[in-house]
Amino acid sequence: MFVHELCGPWMKHPFWRNRFLLSTEQDLDRLRSTQIEYLWIDGSKGLSAPDSEPVQAIVEAPAAEAPPAPEAPKTTPLLQELERAAHICARAGLVLQSMFSDVRLGRPVERDSADRLVQQMHASIKRNPHALISLARIKTADNYTYLHSMAVCALMMALAQRMQMSEEEVRLAGLAGLLHDVGKCRIPLHILNKPGALTPEEWLTMQDHSRLGAQLLRPMDVPDLVLQACLQHHEKMDGSGYPGKLKGTQIHPLSRMTAICDIYDAVTSDRPYKKGWPPAQALQRMAQWCGDHLDKVIFEQFVQTVGIYPVGSLVRLSNEQLAVVIDATSNSLLTPKVRVFYCAQTRQPLSPAELELHQSEIRIISREDPENWGLGPLNSLWQP
Repeated sequence: MFVHELCGPWMKHPFWRNRFLLSTEQDLDRLRSTQIEYLWIDGSKGLSAPDSEPVQAIVEAPAAEAPPAPEAPKTTPLLQELERAAHICARAGLVLQSMFSDVRLGRPVERDSADRLVQQMHASIKRNPHALISLARIKTADNYTYLHSMAVCALMMALAQRMQMSEEEVRLAGLAGLLHDVGKCRIPLHILNKPGALTPEEWLTMQDHSRLGAQLLRPMDVPDLVLQACLQHHEKMDGSGYPGKLKGTQIHPLSRMTAICDIYDAVTSDRPYKKGWPPAQALQRMAQWCGDHLDKVIFEQFVQTVGIYPVGSLVRLSNEQLAVVIDATSNSLLTPKVRVFYCAQTRQPLSPAELELHQSEIRIISREDPENWGLGPLNSLWQP
């Protein structure tokens, strides 16, 4: 088998790289003796079916055939859906700004507005989940709080759709994502918008937002599962989270989904005190938090949802060119559609050209950080 990626830090295994052909019993024994619990197998490079999807394997268990992936629904081309998603993002910003303002002033949340917004976003997610998810990552300091809620809503619905939940469950997941941070409306603005690190006292105040959110929503006509997601989305699988220090199955699955979507959007967003991680790097880092903080099974589904190389990721190709991922909806997670624009050897720009990797012999050899190449924002390379 070909190991595409070991899900854990390099310090936890004896191999000098994360990607290699597993061909000897000795290497298999070395792998089993490590603390690595999960890894990605690329079936196209081993002895399994050449067109098989990459699967996540449990190290200590015998390799098993991956269950067949559900047939993907027909999707709208990303470029086409981006235009509609942009209008939804603009409206969502206004709706959420008004909603958060009402809550801050003590007025109740208008469920009708929230439900209509969730329905519009759900329609876009069904047409092409990557359009809304990708646009929602683009935020400024002024609109972060509002668009973060929108982004988590979009991620939640795409994840629920991937997990083959019912239409009603998908909308419920979206509402949970939309309202999960409503308690921040009751956090003092000097703490909420502080550009630097919070003091221990300020951090305790910030932690109270999950309890405050559930408290605000309880008198309203909000489903119990949405209340739980609001209250539990900072709980961790090992019991070290807040506010209840719940552990494992004590945390509702919808809350575990919310935690993953919340963290992903937070770590990929630029903040005044920290630059966001590139999407692919965020997935790599989050994989290391599985088990202790995040639900492993749900995280695996999340990776399938956004793609191993999400839209907007900078990648290095086997022909020594840099490209940005512009669509992750192809049949293989490892071969998205990319736009080549830079020569890694000469460090010179190239005329942008689109490349369907699943129809090419060229492969992605690594994720890259734009900062390491002196590149500015890559949004213009994948947006219309």
